[in-house]
Amino acid sequence: MTKNELISAVADTSRITKTDAAKAVEATFDIIAGALKQGDEVKLIGFGTFTVVDRKAREGRNPRTGQPVMIAASKAPKFSAGKGLKDAVNF
Repeated sequence: MTKNELISAVADTSRITKTDAAKAVEATFDIIAGALKQGDEVKLIGFGTFTVVDRKAREGRNPRTGQPVMIAASKAPKFSAGKGLKDAVNF
């Protein structure tokens, strides 16, 4: 499902315009991203949890030359599916 398909599905299900649905979907994504940026986690009971994990610096290899390259430490978003979502997928 693409973002546009999600917006259309929200509009149809909620019986609102696609413009309003697009605003709602964008606002949801922005709020989740903002919370993660501040280091908070977002728990949606029955759906899942969004968190930020720290990745340590590590040594990698340049695939073209085979030379060792240092990969800097970084933060990455992580999603853990909740029981409701797992149950829905494993019907």
